[in-house]
Amino acid sequence: MKAFAALFAQLDESTKTSVKVAALAAYFRTAPDSDKLWTLALFTGRRPKRVITASKLRLWAAEVAGLPDWLFEESYSIVGDLAETIALVLPPPRATSDESLTYWIMHLRALGMQDEEVRKAGIIAAWDRLPPAERFLFTKLLTGGFRIGVSAKLMIRALAQATGQPEPELTHRLMGNWTPDNVTWTSLIEADDPGTDASRPYPFYLAYGLEDLDALGPPADWSAERKWDGIRGQFILRGSNHYLWSRGEDLMTDRFPELAQLCDALPDGTVIDGEVLAFADDAPLPFAALQKRIGRKTVPRKLLAEAPVILMAYDLLELDRSDIRQQPFAERRAHLARLVARVSTRAPLRLSPQVTFTTWDDLAAEREKSRDLGAEGLMLKRHDSPYLAGRKKGDWWKWKVDPLTIDAVMIYAQSGSGRRANLFTDYTFAVRDGDALVPFTKAYSGLTDVEFRQITAWVRKNTLQKFGPVRQVPPVHVFEIAFEGISESPRHKSGVALRFPRMLRWRQDKPLAEANTLDDLREMLRLYG
Repeated sequence: MKAFAALFAQLDESTKTSVKVAALAAYFRTAPDSDKLWTLALFTGRRPKRVITASKLRLWAAEVAGLPDWLFEESYSIVGDLAETIALVLPPPRATSDESLTYWIMHLRALGMQDEEVRKAGIIAAWDRLPPAERFLFTKLLTGGFRIGVSAKLMIRALAQATGQPEPELTHRLMGNWTPDNVTWTSLIEADDPGTDASRPYPFYLAYGLEDLDALGPPADWSAERKWDGIRGQFILRGSNHYLWSRGEDLMTDRFPELAQLCDALPDGTVIDGEVLAFADDAPLPFAALQKRIGRKTVPRKLLAEAPVILMAYDLLELDRSDIRQQPFAERRAHLARLVARVSTRAPLRLSPQVTFTTWDDLAAEREKSRDLGAEGLMLKRHDSPYLAGRKKGDWWKWKVDPLTIDAVMIYAQSGSGRRANLFTDYTFAVRDGDALVPFTKAYSGLTDVEFRQITAWVRKNTLQKFGPVRQVPPVHVFEIAFEGISESPRHKSGVALRFPRMLRWRQDKPLAEANTLDDLREMLRLYG
C-alpha cells in the first residue's frame, strides 16, 4: 500500500505527462504482480464494490476523531472530499502496516460480507494502522469513488515502457470484460495470445473536432457521413456468441436484445463499429428515447416497442475472423456495404449513408441539415485511412453543428473534487419565470481556473444558506450555457432536460433581467426536442 500511495502522490502532484509516465512505468516494473493488476483495474474503472455508505463513514469518523457531527460536516463542506476529510481529522495511527494494496482490497471484500458492527470495527481498526496518505486511499476504496487523473493513453504509454510491448497491442489487451478475479497479470499483459477472450473488442478510433476545413486538402480525398446521436458501440460475433460494447468499455449486450437477430444474418468472425440508435419509421428517434433504455439490465416489452433500436454501421474491423483494420477505409467500407446488403431490411442493421459532396461549401450546406435529420453533425474520413486506436489527428475528424445556447443565472454552488476540492465549480442554473426562478440544469465545466477562483471567492462572501456542501447564492451571475440537445422531462421542475450542458461563457456584461425565461426554454424544446 505504501508503494501505491507513493505512486498516487506523484500522479496527483504533477501536471507533467512525462513525470506521470515515468512514475507509472517505475511502479509497473517493481510492484508485485497482484498489486500491478489491481492498479490497472482501479485506473480503468474496475473498482471494488462499495462496502459502506458515506453517511455511516461520516458518523464513524466523527466518533473516532471525537468531533461533534456538525463540526465534522462543516470540515467536510470546506475540504470537499470525504476521504480527504477523514484522513485529516482522525488521530495519528497507533499501529503500522506493511500490507499490500491487494491485501487491503481483499480485506474490504471480506468486510463487505459481515454485519455492520463487524464492518465498523474492521474499518476503524484499519484507519488506526494506516498513515494519512494510505488512510485516504483506503477510504476512497471503501466508498467505491476512486478517481485519478490518468488517461488510458498515458497508462498505456507507461506500460509499454515497463514491459517493452507495443502500445497498440497493450491497448487491445486491456479491452474487454476482465477483472482481477478472472485474469492474472501474466495472462492479461504477458501471455503470447492476447486474443483468447472471444468477447474482447478492438480499441475504438476516436476523432478530434475539426478546426480548419481548408487544411484537409482536396475534397476528393475524403468521405463524409452523418454523426448520429446515439451510443457508439462495437458489435462482435465470434463463436456463435454476440457481444455489444460501448466506447467506455461497458458491455451492453443484454440492454439491446433486438441485436441478437444479427447472429443469424452475419458470418462468424464479424466485428462492426457503429452507433446504437433508437429508430422507427426509417428515421432516428431523439436521444431521449434511447436514454430510457440506458442503465437497464432488462427491458420491458412496452419499452422495446416504444424505442426499438438498430445498429447504424460505420466501419468493419473484422471479417471472417481476420483483423482488417489496416486496410484503407474505402476497402473496409466496401466490405461492410456488401455485408449489410446480405442482411434482411427487417433486421436491426443499417449502413450509415455517405454524404455526397464536390466542394467544401457543399459539405458545409449538408452540415446545416444535421439537426433536422437527428444528427449531431458530420464525420470526415480519409479514403485511405486505417482504423487506428484512440484519438488521433489527421485521418478522421468530427464536424459538429454549433451547440444550442441559453443564458441562465447561477443559484447554487457546490465544491468540486480532486484538485478542485477547494473551489466551488459545480453550479445549478435557473431561468426566469415571471418573478420566480426555475432551476433547470447543472454544469461544472467550461470556465478557466482563474474564473473558478473568482467565483469561489464571491460564493464564500455571499452565501445565503448552506445545505451540506451546497451553497445558495444571490441570483446575480449570468452564464451562457451550451448543450447538445433538449428533451421533455417530468422529473425536473422546469419540465426539460439538457444533453451535455456546460458553461460557454461567464456573461459579466448581463444582469439577471436579461437572462432567458422558461418560455424561451419551452420554445427550444418545441423546435429541437
